[in-house]
Amino acid sequence: MNILEKTLKMLEKYPLCDHCLGRQFALLGHGLENDERGNAIKMILTLEAHALAISKDKKGVKTLKTLATNGFFGIAKDILHRMKKRIPSKRLPKTCFLCEDKFKIVDELAKKALERLKSYEYSNFLVGIELPVTVEEREDEFKAEFEVSYGENMRNEFGRVIGKKIAEFSGKTVEYKKPEMVVLVNPLAEEVRLQINPLYIAGRYRKLVRGIPQSKWLCSNCWGKGCEKCNWTGKMYQESVEEIIEKPFLDAAGGVKASFHASGREDIDARMLGKGRPFVIEITRPKKRFLNLKKLEEAVNVYAKGKVEVSNLQFADKDVVRKLKKAESAQKEYRVVIEFENTIATKDLRLLEEKLTNIMVKQKTPLRVLHRRADLTREKYIYEVKVKKLLPKKAEMKIRCQGGLYVKELVTGDEGRTTPSVSEILKNKAKPIKLDVLNVIMRN
Repeated sequence: MNILEKTLKMLEKYPLCDHCLGRQFALLGHGLENDERGNAIKMILTLEAHALAISKDKKGVKTLKTLATNGFFGIAKDILHRMKKRIPSKRLPKTCFLCEDKFKIVDELAKKALERLKSYEYSNFLVGIELPVTVEEREDEFKAEFEVSYGENMRNEFGRVIGKKIAEFSGKTVEYKKPEMVVLVNPLAEEVRLQINPLYIAGRYRKLVRGIPQSKWLCSNCWGKGCEKCNWTGKMYQESVEEIIEKPFLDAAGGVKASFHASGREDIDARMLGKGRPFVIEITRPKKRFLNLKKLEEAVNVYAKGKVEVSNLQFADKDVVRKLKKAESAQKEYRVVIEFENTIATKDLRLLEEKLTNIMVKQKTPLRVLHRRADLTREKYIYEVKVKKLLPKKAEMKIRCQGGLYVKELVTGDEGRTTPSVSEILKNKAKPIKLDVLNVIMRN
């Protein structure tokens, strides 16, 4: 059965608009939209039917009536009118069997989408189509009935056609892999809604003071509800690196909320110095994306009042967050000031450097965090240790190690849960006084 024969069988049974007819042969011919393809097929059928009708073949008039009714084809209708062949009004269908004439309103749907989009800054978008299951099942059954092998589905066509309209009206580009905005359209229900994808901004932060946690720390008594213990704030600490950085970002982007992602974390009483720790801010439902990052950096640093400092801000994506999480075990450099119970000698310092360089340290989950972390044994590698004496009972130790090493426990031994340790090697009880992170070494 050729294309024209198959088309005629389809139209004899079901009313089909140009889009829905052409879509059944979408893989045939290039550079045509389905409505153009459907219209062309109907035109050829009309020409052939007209020739048959002129030669007094009844089949020609019958085909013209099918095209004029189920084909919604005006030219066939005009030919019949000129031939004084009447079409009973009861035979005139009202809507396309497959799309229910919703391809007629793609301009309206595109304009409705643009109305929703005008509140947001964006440079690209993607259209997603939602169709009732009954509509998709109806087309599947139709394709099976007529053994359609060159067609595409209705969802694809609606998405492409509406996407072209939005691009034409807005001047924005369609982006398939990482769209900033997703326009979700249900053509049958004539509904349009938006999925605003997050805005990601990466950078590095330095924590210049002690006593601030990296992330918001909910009160352990009320878990954020507010109680006497937390002075009704719901938090154990009044501020955090996360909260200090997030507010100017949210203000600038007009987002609903922000999520803070970082490559590891430092203790509350530790500073983060050097070039800073890599982080990504994920802003949910941002209204503004075209941000001046230099001005934003300045705004964050002014708001932080010398407690935190951000630098090297740049636009990012979700892939950067994944890389950041994978890099939590990247090399880190620390400086810790240690106080000993007994006086230390120069030979003690050399012994520490020798015993703690190029070794694997075994650490059970520290007692101080055992209440919130699984009791596991972790192995972390130390690449280099340098020790400098400060006072008879004080020393400064610099460590370059695999990320995730518990430095405080490396000093104390944590009642034997970390081995080897400074206390164990020197048989001299040691405790950390000050801890700073000097560097987070990210590999590209």
